[in-house]
Formats: sequence, C-alpha cells, structure tokens
Amino acid sequence: MTVFPTQAPLHVAIIMDGNGRWATSRGLPRLVGHKNGVDRVREIVRAAPGLGIGALTLYAFSSENWNRPKTEVMGLMGLLKTFLEKEMDDLHANQVRISVIGEIKKLPTEVAEVLRRSINTTRDNTGLKLNLALSYGSRDEIVRAARDIARECCEKKLSPEKINRDVLAAHLYTRELSDPDLLIRTGGEQRLSNFLLWQLSYTELYFVPIYWPEFKAKELKKAVADFNRRQRRFGRTGEQIKGGRS
Repeated sequence: MTVFPTQAPLHVAIIMDGNGRWATSRGLPRLVGHKNGVDRVREIVRAAPGLGIGALTLYAFSSENWNRPKTEVMGLMGLLKTFLEKEMDDLHANQVRISVIGEIKKLPTEVAEVLRRSINTTRDNTGLKLNLALSYGSRDEIVRAARDIARECCEKKLSPEKINRDVLAAHLYTRELSDPDLLIRTGGEQRLSNFLLWQLSYTELYFVPIYWPEFKAKELKKAVADFNRRQRRFGRTGEQIKGGRS
C-alpha cells in the first residue's frame, strides 16, 4: 500500500537544469546530457504519484532557450517529440494527463502536432497532471494576461474596478492548476529564471547542486521529505499554525 507524506506537495514545479554541464564535465556532447535528462523525466513522472504528488510542472524549454545554437535547439525538439511518441501509451495507461504552457505556435509543426495529439489523448485521464513548460517565459505570460484583460475592458466585458488577483490568475496559462507547493531546481543555481513568477509567490524553494541527469527518484523523495519538515505560515505566526487558528 502506498504511504503518502503527511504534507505531500500536491503540485511540484521543477527547473531541470544542468544537462549540458553534466555532459561537458564528462567530455560528451551537450545533447547527450539532454538525452540522459529525458531518462530522469521518465523516472520522476513514474515516482511522483507514489509520493502524493498530483501535478508536475516541468520547465522543459524556456523562451530564452531559442537563443541557443540551432543544432542544440533542434536536438531538444527532436528529443521532446521522441519522448512523447515513445511514452504516450505508458503515460495514457497510467492515467497521466498532459498539458502545456507557453507559446506552442513557436514550436516546429511536427512537435506541436505530437503535443496536441498527446493532450487530446490524455485529456480525460484522472491521474498525475504532467504540465510541460515549452517556449515559456513568465514575464511574457503576465504581459499576455494583462493584454487580454485590457481587451476585455475595452470591449466592456470587464470593469477595471473588478480587476484583482483572481482575475489576473484566471488569465494565466496555469489557471486550471493550483500554485506550486514546491519548486525544485537542480544544477546548483539559485534563481527562478523567468519561471512561474506569479505562481511561485508562496512556494517552498529547494535548490540542489546535482545536475538534472543525476536527479533520480531518491532525490525527489529527499525533496519531499525536506518540504514536510517546513512550516508554511502564509503570513500567520507559528503559534497560530500549531493551534489551528486562522
């Protein structure tokens, strides 16, 4: 029987950093690091439900990553396409539901098509929500939301006085997900890198020095255990939390 942590992070976001550096440190091409990173994605997706995690948002390709060498970008796109094609039957059988945030229209046509097919195939699944951040940048997301809200105001569908945090959140890519409880970043860097800036306001942050190809299921368990030792107060005192008072 699966034993869930007492305070399982229901939504975990991961910045999967260090694939290229992992390969370079071993004298290998950077794309080899990305291929090994795909193996870790497969392992973490399988391990997450057993830890009580209901949603995973993976920072797979940022809007800034388009600035990388063309050969690396195309290699990453190929790995994404191959992963979805090879893993789709297994993901579907395990009730994983796939979603995407970011500017999908910028992705190569064949990759976008595989993504749409994966989303449609798994849309009714009730298990882990696997949310892929692709061609994603948080500042662009917020600007896009502000533009949509402004358009609704101009069309008299929304009054400026009615704009609040809930309204803005409802215009973000992640409107169907709860905010992440835990953010994990591998690779030793301690920054958010334009990832879910609005959604991470009260998220617990967990930085590890190991590169993403080294982040196996046991490392995810360590992150969850660390999360469970923390007290999330959301502006309240520790005494209020312990006493169950609001």
